[in-house]
Amino acid sequence: MSDTQDPMVQPPEPASRWWSIPMASLGLLALGAIAVAGLLPSETFTDKSVVDLDGQGTHRETTPFARVPASAEPVGDRVSFGQLPDSASQFPTNNDFYFVTVSEPPQTALSWFVGRGEESIVFITEIEKFGRSTPSERRQRSRQMMATSEQIAQYVALEAAGYDVELVPGEVIVDQLLCFEVGADGECAISAPADTVLDAGDVLVSAGGTKLDTLDDLQRALVERRPGDVIEVELRRGESNKTVDVELIGDPDDPGRTLVGFLPVDTARVELPFEVDIDTGAIGGPSAGLAFTLSLLDQLTPGDLSPDDVAVTGTIGVEGTVGAIGGLPQKVEAVKMTGVDVFLVPASQGDLDEAQAVAGNDIELVPVADLDEALAALERLGGDPLAATD
Repeated sequence: MSDTQDPMVQPPEPASRWWSIPMASLGLLALGAIAVAGLLPSETFTDKSVVDLDGQGTHRETTPFARVPASAEPVGDRVSFGQLPDSASQFPTNNDFYFVTVSEPPQTALSWFVGRGEESIVFITEIEKFGRSTPSERRQRSRQMMATSEQIAQYVALEAAGYDVELVPGEVIVDQLLCFEVGADGECAISAPADTVLDAGDVLVSAGGTKLDTLDDLQRALVERRPGDVIEVELRRGESNKTVDVELIGDPDDPGRTLVGFLPVDTARVELPFEVDIDTGAIGGPSAGLAFTLSLLDQLTPGDLSPDDVAVTGTIGVEGTVGAIGGLPQKVEAVKMTGVDVFLVPASQGDLDEAQAVAGNDIELVPVADLDEALAALERLGGDPLAATD
């Protein structure tokens, strides 16, 4: 045992502790600044340049929201079948196709500061998030797109599997006219130009000389058109037909897409040989169409279309075409979080370079233009070739 004794430690004199007061104050100020930044909306000081609705110029708008990665989830568990006839079988699968979603939450000054340099986060305006429509229009449009996407996926998958299916054409009916500006009362203050000549309930017979049997026909009639163009539309109102000129607009949610300016009722229906159901849950929009199609097709044919779990995004058309979707870079980041390393994406995407920057070497992006290309890509990756039913 040591016979030495440690000297007693004396507390510092009060005069020598003067520095602790400003240091504590600075700490409190920093905490207060963080708290305020966590509450202060980002729109108070952030904005961006956006394209005018007519596509002719730009203006600046605040960006109170951000498009961020959400989730990548397997489709397989969401698919169910009714009583299958003797000619049909449901086959077990070893792998799954993942549909991918993004979210668009409001932003604070703090979240803006933290996320401003992230490639997988993009700050968006109120119009980019909600469009120029009323809440009821947005809900109706989302439900319609999701229902249509599910039906088309069923039609395309069963046809590819060799079953007898039929797409029964339906009239293109005007449901609601699109709104440019919502008033303080929540009602539409300024509508699309089409509102001057079209009414809810009008049945569109032709557009630009193209006969309209389905909404796909209308989309094809607008492919070469631009916002501001005028198109001749034949419609049926009540018992009589009339022809009107309609000024086209850009899609409020996708300025590169041209619209007539109304929300439609798609009355086309799919007739299937047995009942198929996809639990779409809270999924909004049609971007899971290709994922739905591949998952259905995989369960209705022998073998495994994919050698491993694969993420998929893209709309699906009745002819099997794969259409572009929004938020691809954010979806890539969502896929990275699942550990899936192959992602089928639409070849028509305008942001493939940005998505590749997010993917890096972690995810292989495989652009596909239609269902045939998607199946060929999966086979190159090691999946089984499609085997149609007998």
